Amino acid sequence: MRFRLWFYFIKEALVNIVKNRVVHAIGLGTMIISLLIFGSFLLLFVNLNTWIYEWGQSLTMSIYLNDGISDLEKEKIVFYIHKLPSAEIKRFISKEDALRDLRRALGSQAGLFEGLSVNPLPASFELAFKDLEGNKVNLKGIKQKLEKMGGVEEVQYSEEWLRSFEGLIDLFKLIGFIIGGLLFMGVLFIVTNTIKLAIYSRRDEIEILKLVGATDWFVKIPFLVEGLIQGVLSGILAILMLYCGYLFLSSKIICFLGIAMLNFAFIPYEYMMLIFLISVALSFLGSFIAVGRFFDI
Repeated sequence: MRFRLWFYFIKEALVNIVKNRVVHAIGLGTMIISLLIFGSFLLLFVNLNTWIYEWGQSLTMSIYLNDGISDLEKEKIVFYIHKLPSAEIKRFISKEDALRDLRRALGSQAGLFEGLSVNPLPASFELAFKDLEGNKVNLKGIKQKLEKMGGVEEVQYSEEWLRSFEGLIDLFKLIGFIIGGLLFMGVLFIVTNTIKLAIYSRRDEIEILKLVGATDWFVKIPFLVEGLIQGVLSGILAILMLYCGYLFLSSKIICFLGIAMLNFAFIPYEYMMLIFLISVALSFLGSFIAVGRFFDI
C-alpha cells in the first residue's frame, strides 16, 4: 500500500513538471548556472591549494642575467650555485629559449612577437632547492649575494610568490563565501517560486482534493517530490558540466618560462557530493517553504 502511495506521489510530481515544463526548465537552468559558479570556485580553490603545497615542497629560484654577460661571470655564478646546500641547476634558459617558451605558452597569440627586432627577454638559470627540512637555506641571503655578482640582473624565488598567493587565497575564500551565500539565496528563491507557480496552476484540483477529504500532507508531498527531482537533476547536470569544463581546461598545458608544469586536478569526490547535497537540500527547503504558505502545517 505504501509503495503504491509513493508511486502516486512520484507520478503526480512528474505530471506537474511536464505541465509546467517551461517554468521548470528556466528554474533548472538557473540553478545549474548557480551551482556551476559555486563549483568553479571550489575547483580553483582546490587547485590553488595543491599548487601552493607543491611549490612549498620544492622551492625554486630564477636568476636573470644581463645581456652581454661574459663567460667568466657566468662560471662564477655556476661555481657559487654548486656550493649551495640542496641547490641544483634544473635548466639554463638562453634568450632564444625564453622567447620560444613564451611563444609556446601564448599559443595562437604568439604572433604578437613577430615584429620584434630585438629579443627583450633575459637569459636565466632555473634552480631547485630540495630537502629543505634537513638543510636550512636562507633564500633571502642567497638572493642578495647573487644580485651583487657581476652579470646578474635580478633574482626571484618561489617563496615570494607563495606569500602573495597565500594572501590571494584568503581573499578568494572570503569572496567565495559571499558569492556562495548569494547564490544559495538565489537558488532558494527560484525553487520557492517555481513550486508556487505549480501550486497556482493546480489550485482548482487541490480544492477538489481537500473537499473529498484529502489531508494536507497528501496534497503537499507531490510538490515536495517535485522540488527534490529538480534538485537531483540540477546537482547531477551541474557536476557533469563542471567536469566537461575541467576536461577542456586540463587539455591546456600550464608552462611558462621553464617553471614546472602545474597539474590541474578535478574536485575530489567529497566536494562533488557537497554540490549535489546542497542542490537537493536547497530544492527541498524551497519546496517546503512554498507549500507551507498555502497550507496549515
